[in-house]
Amino acid sequence: MKKKVAFYTLGCKLNFSETSTIARGFQDEGFDRVDFSERADMYVINTCSVTENADKRFKNIVKQAQKINPEAFVAAIGCYAQLKPEELAAVDGVDLVLGATEKFKITDYINDLSKNNFGAIHSCEIEEADFYVGSYAIGDRTRAFLKVQDGCDYKCTYCTIPLARGISRSDTLANVVKNAYEIASQDIKEIVLTGVNIGDYGKGEFGNKKHEHTFYDLVAALDQIEGIHRLRISSIEPNLLKNKTIDFVAKSNSFVPHFHIPLQSGSDEILKLMRRRYLSGLYVDRVTKIKEVMPDACIGVDVIVGFPGETDELFLKTYHFLNELDISYLHVFTYSERDNTVAANMLNVVPKKVRNKRSKMLRSLSVKKRRAFYESQLGSIRTVLFEGENKAGYIHGFTENYVKVKAAWDPELVNQLKKVALTKIDEDGLVRFDFVEAHVEA
Repeated sequence: MKKKVAFYTLGCKLNFSETSTIARGFQDEGFDRVDFSERADMYVINTCSVTENADKRFKNIVKQAQKINPEAFVAAIGCYAQLKPEELAAVDGVDLVLGATEKFKITDYINDLSKNNFGAIHSCEIEEADFYVGSYAIGDRTRAFLKVQDGCDYKCTYCTIPLARGISRSDTLANVVKNAYEIASQDIKEIVLTGVNIGDYGKGEFGNKKHEHTFYDLVAALDQIEGIHRLRISSIEPNLLKNKTIDFVAKSNSFVPHFHIPLQSGSDEILKLMRRRYLSGLYVDRVTKIKEVMPDACIGVDVIVGFPGETDELFLKTYHFLNELDISYLHVFTYSERDNTVAANMLNVVPKKVRNKRSKMLRSLSVKKRRAFYESQLGSIRTVLFEGENKAGYIHGFTENYVKVKAAWDPELVNQLKKVALTKIDEDGLVRFDFVEAHVEA
């Protein structure tokens, strides 16, 4: 009988794309992939270390796996496994911990899947994570996450990602295009480009510092691929999002008018303490430029509250900055101290209660911003890509500019692109619509 393997992924879209690639490797070795809620011979947990919460969740996930099958082999991979391998290996039930480079060779490290008395660790020095492994995830029939870049050369004072993933390095342009064609051939309508710092694309594509291609070259090449209806840029640093790229997206065949641009703080004083590579003025320029050429573009923002040194006055500066900016929603992160970062030793620590209060204020602002953006889109004609899940009798979908819509469940709509007129906002904040025509493109 075939052995069964199950996967659980914590964290970002990049982790999901890598889990998919690793899972395909198991299937090539003769394993059957099953859901994490099912009995399996092996459970693989792809970890994240960006927030405190992700660290704590790991132990609970191991317990879940052990409850289903106490004899199952449990492996931990990913960022937390690279940063704190001993900590994970000490968790009861964990048999194997693999670091940043080893995770892609996981099947080389498993023998008979018999339980260990303690977790075996195979973890490189992060300086050795200097080669690139391409991957993509197909989570459902409608969209795929395509990894184009890994690692980061930035030295933001709060971030452990360079320690967990190593230096910035990229896939070759030829391989990205090949993967995109593979995705297109599976009737998937949307590709989301992912990486740690995708605007840095090109760096390290030849395994050294040679740099032939840029992010703009990548965007231009992918836009030529037939069969991909939508391309979405997941998250890009403001200093790496060039006007040339914004202008290209505005006229593109496939790229949608949706940008997610990390800000982290609206205070230049805090941005300097964070060692970000821009100040608030540049961020305003980027948003202004996008709205100039794509007035209906959706713009999402990452922001961190409670960073050391963030006084009430500096927080309010961020709040007012965001309130006045023509953006569509926020992803709010409450600052949490991470080992081996500069910020962990900074003075003027913000009390956790204050951090949480500020987080609530910005989350409320996000709700207001999203509502205002959705209201601005009412009456417009958009194309919706419908998703595959029946959620309490409704089907959901997204317009090209990331307005989330809902309708009564209809399996015929799954993975279809339909032209609609946005009509009203429902009480749950999602948008209702009327069909403009029966069929756009399936």
